[in-house]
Amino acid sequence: MDRWNQYKELLSPLAEEGKIELPFIPEYCNHNAHMFYIKTKNIEERSRLIDFMKSKDIWPVFHYVPLHSAPAGVKFGSFHGEDKYTTKESDRLLRLPMFYKLTSDEVEYITEQIKLFYAG
Repeated sequence: MDRWNQYKELLSPLAEEGKIELPFIPEYCNHNAHMFYIKTKNIEERSRLIDFMKSKDIWPVFHYVPLHSAPAGVKFGSFHGEDKYTTKESDRLLRLPMFYKLTSDEVEYITEQIKLFYAG
């Protein structure tokens, strides 16, 4: 929980500036802090941020691919209706490193690099 809270605290200024969105946890819910994600403006910005982070030896990953566009979903399923939100939100999601031995210093480094990306 400590690293999750640290990410949220250190990235809150970027969210307040409208540059990223942070996870929203309703007050009536608890979470287990097993991952931390941000939302970028769009897939192009997310791709640029991923490339930038990789150049700094940080390996963020996409959060998920919508089932209707995943290979198994395309092969075995069908999509009905209009995709107003799913693909758009999937394209914006970026999971930040979160693992058992992640240190406070590493979270600081990761968030500093994200701030540097958005400062440029």
